[in-house]
Amino acid sequence: MRKVIYAINITLDGCCDHTKMIADEELLEHYAQLLGEVDLLVYGRKTYQLMVPYWPDIAKSQSETRAENEFARIFDSKNKIVFSKSLSIVEDNSRIIRGEIKDEILKLKQEPGKSILAGGVDIPSQLIELGLVDEFRFVVQPIIAGEGRRLLEGKSLPEKLRLKLVESKILKSGCVALRYLKP
Repeated sequence: MRKVIYAINITLDGCCDHTKMIADEELLEHYAQLLGEVDLLVYGRKTYQLMVPYWPDIAKSQSETRAENEFARIFDSKNKIVFSKSLSIVEDNSRIIRGEIKDEILKLKQEPGKSILAGGVDIPSQLIELGLVDEFRFVVQPIIAGEGRRLLEGKSLPEKLRLKLVESKILKSGCVALRYLKP
């Protein structure tokens, strides 16, 4: 069975707003390596539209730094699922799902392939609430944002989720990459 990995940057005070984060070469290399472990990306409309067409355009033009170009190339090669009720058009290797998130993710987990990577805040928060995330990859940024979106905001877990730390890495920027598994 495929596993669902959730990855996000988060500040010391719990903010998940991408505009508040450090995005350097080492961080892009970290996420490019993670993309190599998966073959399907799952987003909601907002995150999808933040990522596409931005990264596919860079993949085509190869006009940025080496790390940005490599991340873009790998990102562009992955199949993408977008959970949306309002989006009508997506890129070639993307498809829209309007069904129930729990049923759809359970079906995707049964399909052959590598792991599934969920990104953003809304859809992953629902997946966490439903108990469908198997692995968590947090990059804790050395920033106190003071404002911004929070993970699981407005969600209620049926019980506290205790995770097992299996890997940690300190990046040159002071970010700490953490990998947790559900026991």
